[in-house]
Amino acid sequence: MKTDLIEHYRVRPEGQEAEAILRTCVHCGFCTATCPTYQELSDERDGPRGRIYLIKQLLETGEVTDKTRTHLDRCLTCRSCETTCPSGVQYGRLIDIGRGLVEEKLDRPAGEKWKRWAIRKVLPFPGRFAPLLKLGQWARPLLPEALRRKVPEHKPASPWPAKRHARVMLALAGCAQSVSTPNTNAAAARVLDRLGITLVEAPEAGCCGAISYHLSAHEEGLDFMRRNIDAWWPAVESGCEAIVMTASGCGAMVKEYGHLLRHDAEYADKAQRISELSKDLSEVLLQENLGLLKPTIDEGKVAVHCPCTLQHALKQGGTVEKILAEAGFKLAKTREGHLCCGSAGTYSILQPDMSQRLLNNKLNALTGDNPERIVTANVGCQLHLGSKARVPVQHWIELLDAGE
Repeated sequence: MKTDLIEHYRVRPEGQEAEAILRTCVHCGFCTATCPTYQELSDERDGPRGRIYLIKQLLETGEVTDKTRTHLDRCLTCRSCETTCPSGVQYGRLIDIGRGLVEEKLDRPAGEKWKRWAIRKVLPFPGRFAPLLKLGQWARPLLPEALRRKVPEHKPASPWPAKRHARVMLALAGCAQSVSTPNTNAAAARVLDRLGITLVEAPEAGCCGAISYHLSAHEEGLDFMRRNIDAWWPAVESGCEAIVMTASGCGAMVKEYGHLLRHDAEYADKAQRISELSKDLSEVLLQENLGLLKPTIDEGKVAVHCPCTLQHALKQGGTVEKILAEAGFKLAKTREGHLCCGSAGTYSILQPDMSQRLLNNKLNALTGDNPERIVTANVGCQLHLGSKARVPVQHWIELLDAGE
């Protein structure tokens, strides 16, 4: 694609990166076939190719409208288009850049601005989010049904195994997951313990930075990344084998630390090393002897939901299914696995109508074979699917945790 950026953007690093991405696009349109919002709305501007043109227009003219922002806001950043694209367009990076530049140009209405600010100041901080969640859980029986479904039931974390192995890996406690589904990391620790691996959390590490960064608060997101690097670095220097991600959304973000901090003289090398050490939990287990686990096999079928971050960002589609099949679980047949469930980080809060449409589609695609339960690899997807599913929804590692 030919580009002609105005001087204001041509001299900026994000403008130069965006221009390089734009030039790889041959506007073939293959991406529209796998874009959830385009499939729902049939509007070129709500597909990757249309959004690419809108960002190009901003970079070449310096002008942008509320309508452009609306179409960029509707993007899930699921990156299904990247998997489809024959030219390797890095659309995820482009949409982050485009949104950031639009945010500089246009002031949002007060209500929207407040909602985004509140999300950034609550969700990434477990100490702030936990009391609000507990209040919602206490009042859950009194809430209207639509709101009650969004509040997960309280489930206390089960105990972690003792530190006893020479092989050590780090885990990210994260923000929302550590509060809403605390058993996920505990289950992962117990499974890895049976494989001869000790899993530990660095108390100082927190939100991966995705919430702020994807809401165009880029510097705020980068600060979260730097804090995590500082928290993990002593363990890295001590020979930590990997940084295990039990939430694929966080894993996708941590994999980008090296790229996003490449211009930071103090953190560039460390960030690159962190990205190299970051592994999704399924990647780790695929390299181990799963015969040691001997999980208790439920007689019913399991429907696997592969999050967009796992299959499109981390390129690990099929890993969870392979692990569960090898362990002896019967997998239900599902449809349209490449399409997003509508969770997409904060999307379900900021774009509730589209999010619910995609959720209904996804549940229909997951439950056609009458599974006994649904499993996934990302906390956001787990909570979103669980808000409407008629069967239990849990993290897949909890299936392997059931057993000896």
